[in-house]
Amino acid sequence: MADQTSEPTFTEILELFKETATRFKETDAKFKETDAKFKETDAKFKETDAKFKETDARLERRFRDTDANLRRLENLFVGQWGRLMEALVQPGVLNLFRARGIDVHYVYPRAKSQQNGNTMEIDLLLENATDILIVEVKTTLRVGDIDEFLEDLRQFLHFFPRYANHHIYAAVAGLQIEENADRYAYKQGLFVLGIGNEGLVQIKNDEKFKPRDFHLA
Repeated sequence: MADQTSEPTFTEILELFKETATRFKETDAKFKETDAKFKETDAKFKETDAKFKETDARLERRFRDTDANLRRLENLFVGQWGRLMEALVQPGVLNLFRARGIDVHYVYPRAKSQQNGNTMEIDLLLENATDILIVEVKTTLRVGDIDEFLEDLRQFLHFFPRYANHHIYAAVAGLQIEENADRYAYKQGLFVLGIGNEGLVQIKNDEKFKPRDFHLA
């Protein structure tokens, strides 16, 4: 005898729909709750990100301030050493060059000229009636310093036209000399001044050296 399955009644179907609707509402409520939590978490992430950005900005400002302070200290330190080197060079510099046949009589520290809003400053300027000698003083003398000095020499008469009829010689001085800058300067026709074993400034060029007259360059 075959089983007979009775069809659900309308009341049972209605109850089933109600139960299903209740479950949908519960599920929807859970989704909304989860979405709210996601939004809350996202808001916290944004707040945290904003704090990180604020902290990063503060650190960046502090690093910039620290870097600027270090640069000021470095410039002060280098400037003081530069002044010391000038003080070491200046007292005996006239006699040094007289011994090499350039009979200069006057020395002017930090000679300065302004032309058309531009400025040139010479560390030491030595002169007589027919010759001048321009000395560039560095704490540490490098090849790049010599190239810059040679460029200044090319513009020298523009800033100091009163020496248009003088022979123009030049020298570089360094407390320390790196990159074989002394050899490079020698080849460019520059005198090289350095500190000798006795702690006195001396001309490092040998007796065969012939200085370049930059007025004729």
